Parts: sequence; C-alpha cells; structure tokens
Amino acid sequence: MAARHWTLDDISWAAFDPSKVDVDLVRVIKTAAMVERNGADYGTYLGNVFAADADFKRAADIWAKEEEQHGHALARWAALVDPTFNADAAFATFTRIYRIPVESTTSVRGSRSGELCARCIVETGTSSFYSAIRDATREPALKDICSRIAADEIRHYKLFFAHLRRYLEREPMSVVDRLKVAFGRIAEADDDELASAYHAGTGATAPYDRSSAAAAYHQRALGLYRREHVARAARLIAKATGLDGDGWLARGIGGVMWQVIKFRGRKFRDAFSAAS
Repeated sequence: MAARHWTLDDISWAAFDPSKVDVDLVRVIKTAAMVERNGADYGTYLGNVFAADADFKRAADIWAKEEEQHGHALARWAALVDPTFNADAAFATFTRIYRIPVESTTSVRGSRSGELCARCIVETGTSSFYSAIRDATREPALKDICSRIAADEIRHYKLFFAHLRRYLEREPMSVVDRLKVAFGRIAEADDDELASAYHAGTGATAPYDRSSAAAAYHQRALGLYRREHVARAARLIAKATGLDGDGWLARGIGGVMWQVIKFRGRKFRDAFSAAS
C-alpha cells in the first residue's frame, strides 16, 4: 500500500516565527506559489499528450494535485507573513498573463520521450530550488514546507524518469537530442512564466514588464543556491539525458551551471539596481 502523502495539516504551522522571516524571500515564495498552483493546467496538457496511456495519465493526475498542494502550502505561509496577500486574486492575474498550451495533443518537445525528458529537468530544477530555500531560511515552518516539496520533486523526477525509460524503447532519442531538450528547457527560465508569476504574486501595480519582473525575481532567487545544490542537479540532468550521473561530463555540466548561475545573479542584480 502506498504511503499517505502529506497534507497542509502536517506542516508545523505552530512553529512559524516571524522574527526569522527574510522579506526578500517572501517575494520568491509568492512567485513559487503561483507556478506550483498551475499544476492543474500542466496535468491537462500531459493528459492530452499521453491520451492513450492510461497508466501515465493516472500518475500525472496525482502529480498535478501534489503540485497544486505545493502552491497552496506556499501561499498559506506567505499569508502568515503578509495577511493582505490574496493568493486567489494573484493566481487569476498570473493566468491572465501566462498560459501553457493545454489544448495541444502533441508535445511541444517534438515527442513523448522529449516531453518526459523535459519533465525530468523541471523536477530536477524544482528539487534543487526548494532544497536551496530550505537551507537558506531560518524560519521553521518554511523550512518544513520546502523540505517536503523538495522530497516530492525528487519522487516526481523518479516517476518521469521511469516513464522516460519506457518510452525510449518505442521513441528512441540520442544523448545529443536529449541534451538539446534539457538545455532548451533550462533556457526557458527566462520566459514569461517566472516573470509573470513574480509580477502577479507580489501584487505589482505597474503594467507587466517581463524584463524588469525577471530581474527582480532572479536577483533574489539565484543568490539562494549553493554549489552542492547545483552539483546534485547536474547529476540528475546527466542521468535524464543518458550520461553517467557520476561521470566527468556530469561534473562538467555542474561546473558550467554554477558559473552561469553566478554570472546571471550578478547580471540581474545589476539590472535590478539600474531600474530601481
């Protein structure tokens, strides 16, 4: 029998300590709450792409509900810090700006194998992100939430990776093609999703501007990472693309990713400072 998944009632809300809240981190959490809550749309999209695969569709439905729960948990924490935070109104604003192609019946990655590879990359990124927040924050309730979410995202990675291996038998992809999908998905961190989630989640009153919202978000979020978070992510990325997760290429990917994160962090801090 499968273990019971945690609920919002399992979180240590009573341990919440406002004296240990980092104000800048609240903006990052509000942004994350928007993106995670959008799991329903991603679940619909995956259901359409894998319409003939009943087993995967059932797994994707559970995954989508867990993603939504992540969003609700993060939003509840944000509301403890900021009682004026209206998660429903913010989410409505977010989805007016940003929508994924839920009506699509074919993967935007070109194949179902490509789609599953991309999902592995996303789960790798989110697990490392919430691990970074867990390790950065001193606030106990948020540390508990992010520990739970990070563990979920590793489990989700394993789910998508298992289905990826199954689909590669019928839709083979070379290592090079899988690397293209992986780094293409990583590059999409600059698209409208995170910028619009930041704009909506933080209640910005000015018209949406992607470049300024992205700079404001990334200059806060990228500074959370440590080298070990990036190295762990690189191992999982390497595995999803058919490389040895403990090999020299994986270590090379991790080194490049770490340098890129440091460079982008400086770039967005400079852009944010110039716009302030």
